[in-house]
Amino acid sequence: MSGKERGINIIYASNDGYAGHLAASLCSLLDNNRQAESIDIYLLSVGMCGEYQERLKDLAASFGRRLFSVELGDLKARFPYKIDTRGFDISAMGRLFAPQVLPVSVERALYLDCDTIVCGSILPLYETKLKGCLAGMVMEPTVYREMKETIGMRPEEPYFNSGMILMDLKGWRREGVVEKLLDFYGAHAGNLFACDQDTINGALKGRILSVSPRYNFFTNYRYFSYETLERLCLAYKMVGREEFQAAKRSPAVIHYLGDERPWIRGNHNHYKPLYKYYLSKTPWRDLPPAEGKFLYMQLWWCFNQMTRVCPGLRLAISRKLGMRVIDARKTRKERK
Repeated sequence: MSGKERGINIIYASNDGYAGHLAASLCSLLDNNRQAESIDIYLLSVGMCGEYQERLKDLAASFGRRLFSVELGDLKARFPYKIDTRGFDISAMGRLFAPQVLPVSVERALYLDCDTIVCGSILPLYETKLKGCLAGMVMEPTVYREMKETIGMRPEEPYFNSGMILMDLKGWRREGVVEKLLDFYGAHAGNLFACDQDTINGALKGRILSVSPRYNFFTNYRYFSYETLERLCLAYKMVGREEFQAAKRSPAVIHYLGDERPWIRGNHNHYKPLYKYYLSKTPWRDLPPAEGKFLYMQLWWCFNQMTRVCPGLRLAISRKLGMRVIDARKTRKERK
């Protein structure tokens, strides 16, 4: 960390639709990191309304912290070609432009997805030495083999989740990383399963440091054993059984990965109480649960239980249906 930077810089990216979830995440972050000397939050807004931005600024101020809003405008205009996110909201691509839109004085920052809840101090993570890498991220060994192949990766190579990224912004600017990301995405446009995440993994291959899963613990990994994850990707050995078990017992950042979201009516997410607790302390405390997926949530709960006794079956079903789900999402969005 630069001598000029004593505090912590946090990045979120959101539109109106995820503002309430961002607020819950922000509240949990600030509540569990009161000991930090300073925390500056940068909101990369993708058309978020002024009222919601003011609410978030007031929430940060209630903890004695500052929130700065940076409007990204029409993200599509930032790409030198037509883009296809395969149905994912384009706001997910906002994080890629952080080095360009944040002040040059911000040399390091921690990006967090809106669907995260912080349960402990992030200072040890923030102070991690990147050892020449450009980012610190958590491995996701359950990604489909087809996803890796699309971006030129072998099954045994590490693939990282972009829900938490420790960014060396100074290094990104020095090495022209944004341009590399745009070039990579352009070369694979329309073929990527997870647009921003695949782009980061492909363009920064070999320059991402693996950090402890406790700083991005996926809620569905509660049902997986370490042995299963290691079999899926040999690189997961560098995480180690003890570190994975420690992350499962006491995660510092929970990531509500997968379809069992805590804001959908009927979900059985084990970590739902934490989300509801922090949401209740924000101006979005009366946000109603999303409707229309009650039966699906019951099936997802059965899916999780299946993982405990037969993880191979779950993975086989997931691999078969995963791309179909993404393509269906893309079709629905095009129709709208």
